[in-house]
Amino acid sequence: RRTGSRPSSQGGGGPAVAEEEVRDAGAGGDQPALAPAPDKDEDGDSDVGSGRWDLRCHRLQDSLFSSDSGFSNYRGILNWCVVMLILSNARLFLENLIKYGILVDPIQVVSLFLKDPYSWPALCLVIVANVFAVAAFQVEKRLAVGALTEQAGLLLHVVNLATILCFPAAVALLLKSITPVGSLLALMVYTILFLKLFSYREVNLWCRERRAKAKAKSASAGKKANGGASPNTVSYPDNLTYRDLYYFLLVPTLCYELNFPRSPRIRKRFLLRRLLEMLFLTQLQVGLIQQWMVPTIQNSMKPFKDMDYSRIIERLLKLAVPNHLIWLIFFYWFFHSCMNAVAELMQFGDREFYRDWWNSESVTYFWQNWNIPVHKWCLRHFYKPMLRRGSSKWVARIGVFFASAFFHEYLVSIPLHMFRLWAFTAMMAQIPLAWIVSRFFQGNYGNAAVWLTLIIGQPVAVLMYVHDYYVLNYEAPVAGA
Repeated sequence: RRTGSRPSSQGGGGPAVAEEEVRDAGAGGDQPALAPAPDKDEDGDSDVGSGRWDLRCHRLQDSLFSSDSGFSNYRGILNWCVVMLILSNARLFLENLIKYGILVDPIQVVSLFLKDPYSWPALCLVIVANVFAVAAFQVEKRLAVGALTEQAGLLLHVVNLATILCFPAAVALLLKSITPVGSLLALMVYTILFLKLFSYREVNLWCRERRAKAKAKSASAGKKANGGASPNTVSYPDNLTYRDLYYFLLVPTLCYELNFPRSPRIRKRFLLRRLLEMLFLTQLQVGLIQQWMVPTIQNSMKPFKDMDYSRIIERLLKLAVPNHLIWLIFFYWFFHSCMNAVAELMQFGDREFYRDWWNSESVTYFWQNWNIPVHKWCLRHFYKPMLRRGSSKWVARIGVFFASAFFHEYLVSIPLHMFRLWAFTAMMAQIPLAWIVSRFFQGNYGNAAVWLTLIIGQPVAVLMYVHDYYVLNYEAPVAGA
């Protein structure tokens, strides 16, 4: 028997009257017209006869869209967003096909890499890169046996690393037969080689310093130095072999170690899936660039020339969708498919090439998690050394962004043969942008702000460089003629 707290419809009686009404209902009185269906027990008997009839159908609760409701299952809305996104992009793609026809031409891609089919300057540059790797190795071998002083070794490493950056840049600027895409790929190889050899030199230097300290301690104690390493690990200077050097140059990491984590075997199915992804996504990216991005960029030149700001904004927003889609495909293709394929072939065990950057609620979190190999290198060889030398965290972060901005500009301006500093400015602008997002946007709003900067920021840089390249290489000769 339950007691109710519903007041009497005549205004009198209070709880006592409500309790009497419930008792009457349990005794077989008239059932309320809008009452819910009575519950039944295990025997199928109605709860009305047992006196367990409940007249209440409301309770204290919030709407599902209220933050206080605690409801979090919005899977249907997410699926709806995905369906709407697919339909809207399908409409844009169909409109593109109707307007321009099929523009995909895989043969045309070859011209982006080669001007002369008998001249392969970018490939020759990649082959010559082995000279600088061997030079760094020979310097380390002589430092290990004491044939060179640390000062002389440092000087040789600095000259070698500086040449790694300057030599391909000079070739790309002076050699007419190299294409912008070919020089970009060559410069990327040399940039990766620079970062790897820098780490190679630093780690071997740490090993020499540790060995010197161990010898000093053993000499003071009158005992023979004993590394105590396990038989399966390599200790310095046994790591100074060509096999070890080229293993490090080929594995997908920028930070050197004497003993990398190794996977027990090569998983053939996993490797095959990654290779198929690489092949399919490469074709997809080329097709999207030729069919979707190139016409949009070409149609953006006249608004830029006329400085028609409304049309410029319209072109920018139209370019943002295909540019961002291609960037997402590129991220998966490079950081998941390509790096995992190389790591599987080399049996490299550390597969953390990215973290959950898509959940970034701040710009800083994005840059720390979307490219883990570069982040680890900056943290190990740039950020922490600056802190150990007495720099503040703020100065160290600015230094990291400055180095990143330099390499971004290096990889864009030299292949295009123009120096506009758009990439450098965009990277340095991440510092105030990171402060603004962390200061004024939190949680989901911060995540939305990060996504907005990714979607809008990249096509702005693309249009700026394409516009300047178009003006320098197409309009200037026409004006001169």
